[in-house]
Amino acid sequence: MSARELRPKPLDQSTFAPFGEVVSLDRAEQIPINDGLTTRFNDLAHIDVATGGGRVAVNLFRSSPIPLPHRVQRLERHPLGSQLFYPLGAVRFLVLVAPASARVQADDLQLFVSNGSQGVNFHRNTWHHYQMVLGHPADFIVVDRLGPGNNLEEQAVDGAAVVLSH
Repeated sequence: MSARELRPKPLDQSTFAPFGEVVSLDRAEQIPINDGLTTRFNDLAHIDVATGGGRVAVNLFRSSPIPLPHRVQRLERHPLGSQLFYPLGAVRFLVLVAPASARVQADDLQLFVSNGSQGVNFHRNTWHHYQMVLGHPADFIVVDRLGPGNNLEEQAVDGAAVVLSH
């Protein structure tokens, strides 16, 4: 059986909607505050973490580049809350996702590439790959759930898939 070859498509809200939200300052309501010296980019994403007594956690992740081609072996999901990744600095990265389902199938994988000024907020239960940074290490602000219960599930991908390029 040959591996499914994955090439990324541009990250935009309409094609990414089944998996979560694209976080982008371009679409945000802009509110001047602090005597006009600061712009508040308002309400960038719906953070969903309250299930089972969870609370919002704000983290910084530092990710190393992923070697390409990359054979996709497993994905993860978070059944108790959403998970938001926003890059610090203009950094392009790949976003590999599959719909919420009982099993992860290679045929269901979709690959997107951020333009460097976009982040993502995965819906609860959306299967996704860990950070796929391109070129050099990158930092991300990550907003997710902290609290009781197991909010991480991992699963092997049924079938073969390879991320080829960006």
